[in-house]
Amino acid sequence: MQRITITMDDDLVETLDQLSARRGYHNRSEALRDIVRTALAQEATGDNQQQGFAVLSYVYEHEKRDLASRIVSAQHHHHDLSVATLHVHINHDDCLEIAVLKGQMGEIQHFADDVTSQRGVRHGHLQCLPIDEHTELHHPHHGEHSH
Repeated sequence: MQRITITMDDDLVETLDQLSARRGYHNRSEALRDIVRTALAQEATGDNQQQGFAVLSYVYEHEKRDLASRIVSAQHHHHDLSVATLHVHINHDDCLEIAVLKGQMGEIQHFADDVTSQRGVRHGHLQCLPIDEHTELHHPHHGEHSH
């Protein structure tokens, strides 16, 4: 590990300290490492060929005309990306779905855009976790493994 020195405006340091307190970091270094990792992950998602995982969460009106069937159709069209989906009934009108996805970032982004752009879908959010080029993705039935 290397030690570095940075210079920041007082108001930015204060904001960093507030963020650190809210998130429970023990020191500024932990906060800055996490911020840099997040920025690098975000940058890597711009590479359409980058492999990784993602979590797509969205709220939708289940009574909206044919919306549920359009979402299911999009999921089936991109079945190779889907690892798991969780469906939660929020209230009489709204449902929350959380999809865990695996594949190329470009395909994942396309799927997320396809789902969240549907009329009646609200609060869509895609969180990407690119994996580095040296990490091998697990493929079912390709040898034994333990977790």
